[in-house]
Amino acid sequence: MISERPGFCFCTLAFGKKYRALALLLAKDIEKYAPYTSFLVLSDEPQEFSEQSNVISFKHRQQSVKGYHDKRFAFAKALELFNACIFLDADMRILGSVPQDMQWIQQPGISARGCEVMSKKYAKVLEGSASARVCREFQVSQKAAQMLGLAVEHESIPFVYEYLFSVTKDGGKELEFLKQWDMIAPYFELNGVYDAEGNAIALAAVKVGLSVRWCEMKGIDFFKDKTELIRIKNGQSKMEDMAIYFQQQGMLEYPQLSFWEKVVGKLGKEVRFFYYLLRLRVVAVFRR
Repeated sequence: MISERPGFCFCTLAFGKKYRALALLLAKDIEKYAPYTSFLVLSDEPQEFSEQSNVISFKHRQQSVKGYHDKRFAFAKALELFNACIFLDADMRILGSVPQDMQWIQQPGISARGCEVMSKKYAKVLEGSASARVCREFQVSQKAAQMLGLAVEHESIPFVYEYLFSVTKDGGKELEFLKQWDMIAPYFELNGVYDAEGNAIALAAVKVGLSVRWCEMKGIDFFKDKTELIRIKNGQSKMEDMAIYFQQQGMLEYPQLSFWEKVVGKLGKEVRFFYYLLRLRVVAVFRR
C-alpha cells in the first residue's frame, strides 16, 4: 500500500500524442518552479513520462465520451496519495515559483480560479437569448439537480470553470463528492452534454456539502491560451511576453499536417467519439 504524502500535488489527463507532449512541457515547468511538488498524470501511455522524476503516471483508459469527466479519476487517485490536489489542463504552463505554504490549498473543499453562480452563468438562457447548445446544457443541469434533490433555481449553486481548480480533503466529503460526480457524469453525457463538467462538479459538491469557492490561487502564475488572450485584450498582459508560450503550444497542439493526415485524424476522432458513446449507452442499459 502506498502511504499518503504530505501537502499537495498537481494533476492532469494526457490522452493522445499531442496532449502527452503538452503535459511533458507542463511537467518540466512544475519541476522548475515547484521542485518539491509531484505531478500526477493519468495517460494512455504513462511510460512516456518515465524520465520525469517529478511525475507519478498511471495507465488510464478513457471512460467519458470526450474525456472531460475523467478528471474525477485523476482526483480520486491523487487524493489517495495527498491531502490536496490542483488540476491543470495539460495545455497550461506554470510561469513562476509556486510557494509551498499557500494558505488557500489548506482550506477544505474546492477552490476554483474561475467560479460563478449558475444563475449568472446561464443568464442568457433565463433571458431567452442563449444558443440551443447552452439551453440544453442548462436544462440537463436542472434535471440533474432534481435527480440529486437540489433546488433547481440555481441561485446559489456555483459553476466551476474546470481548467484550474483544486480539491482539499474534508473529512471524507471529498470521497462522497467523487461518488456523486461519478453517478451524474453519465447522465449529462447520455443527454448530449459531453463537456461543461463544471455543472456536474458543482452539483456533486453541493449535494454532499463540500464547499466551493472562487479563489485567486495566489502563488500560481499560469498560462492558458484562452485566458491569456482575454488578459492581453484587457491590457493585463502583452503578446510579446507570451508569444513563446503560444508558439510552443501551437506547434504541439496544431502541427502542420498533410490533407490526408487531417482526413485520417478527423475520421479517427469521429470513430472514437461514437465508440465511447456506444459503450456508455451499453453500460447504462446493463446498470438498469
